[in-house]
Amino acid sequence: MGLDFTAIDFETANGFRGSPCAVGLTKVRGGRVVDEASWLMRPPVNHDHFEYHNVRVHGIKATDVAGRPRFGDLFPEIGAFIGDDILAAHNAAFDLGVIRSGLEVSGLPGPAYDYVCTVMLARRCYSLVSNSLPFAAEEAGVPLVNHHDAAEDARACAGILIDIAARNNANSIAELYLSLGLVLPHQEAFDPAHDVLSKASLTALAGAAGGGSAALVRPFLSGWPEEGDNPVPNADAEPSHPLYGQTVVFTGELSMARPEAKVRSAELGARPESRVTARTTVLVVGDGFVAADLRSGRLTGKARRVLELHDRGQPIEVLSEGEFLQMVGG
Repeated sequence: MGLDFTAIDFETANGFRGSPCAVGLTKVRGGRVVDEASWLMRPPVNHDHFEYHNVRVHGIKATDVAGRPRFGDLFPEIGAFIGDDILAAHNAAFDLGVIRSGLEVSGLPGPAYDYVCTVMLARRCYSLVSNSLPFAAEEAGVPLVNHHDAAEDARACAGILIDIAARNNANSIAELYLSLGLVLPHQEAFDPAHDVLSKASLTALAGAAGGGSAALVRPFLSGWPEEGDNPVPNADAEPSHPLYGQTVVFTGELSMARPEAKVRSAELGARPESRVTARTTVLVVGDGFVAADLRSGRLTGKARRVLELHDRGQPIEVLSEGEFLQMVGG
């Protein structure tokens, strides 16, 4: 078996991960790109509103997908392109969650997938202060001009995985995971007709029943953020999640209350703390921070401290709040 897989990237219309409006797919055989596909789509009914923040990121508007098939109608084509391949995604918790939640709220069953998270692999194999797609693609020598174009992001994800396999002299995904001492993650098949819905879907359905997404939006509160307690990590969390086993610190104003952010990270196996120390492995930065700010210098004191520690060799990385929310399902 060669280095065979399909890379996938979704863009969503709003903060619910089950609202896909675009997907890009890149098929790799023997470590080479052999096919690509991409679609625009309407998100599932009742979850198809386009929020300003999402549109600002990817540029897709409701008018761009008007008349397009809905995600549930299009998924047979998406699934046929994937086939039995291992899926690769940069922050796979998000993209696999899009498939699950999008099908759940469409009332459709979903297949099982083995999958690879290139954020996790970049963390293992690169030494970057941010493992966001642009930083990892640059390290892998992969062109990425239009970040958040689903087709280009899927292509970049494929290139990152090909590069990481080459650096580890691995000729297949199985060889790569064996060389790194990792177990290939797996998402089980599901059927919303009789299986428990994912937490993200349950929350979105409750919000829709309560009058739409406005029920899920928190007002901005000015002033110094409340730090709150540091909950104990969930020992039963999924080890393949990118936050599992990480020591996480938050800085800046977040769209959710900081105590809630700590609880949600702890549920996924992370250890929240209140200040940057030698134990810190992840810093989540609010205030509208994006990874490019690491180069522009628009940083909080904690973020500057992280850069200093990273330069001294501490394995520590910075996440934007958007990346964090993708990981925790918000």
